[in-house]
Amino acid sequence: MTVDDLVGHYAVEGSNQDEQGIAYHGFLTLGLDESKRIVAQWTIGDHIQNGTGFFRDDILVINFHYEDDEGKVYKGVAVYRFINKNVLDGFWSEKHGDPLYLGSEYCTRIPAVEFLN
Repeated sequence: MTVDDLVGHYAVEGSNQDEQGIAYHGFLTLGLDESKRIVAQWTIGDHIQNGTGFFRDDILVINFHYEDDEGKVYKGVAVYRFINKNVLDGFWSEKHGDPLYLGSEYCTRIPAVEFLN
């Protein structure tokens, strides 16, 4: 796979970085900047997270950040392995998350026609 193969929209199923591992669903959009570095945006409900990253040997690493309702900024890293060009399997951790746990995400590509509907 090449970095260009990553571009697209993905449905996300994940669990949080805590003992309960509360499940969530949302979307991940991957694009490229002018230097062919990954630009990512997660939409989980009305919550938006942004990140940038790099890709090598079917491994995608994204440094992400977001702001909560009180204005506190959270930062972390997500790591994905590409199972094939339509499926990513990964885990993530935030700086202020519970260090005993990792969050997880499983992403499947959404064809462009379905994403627009």
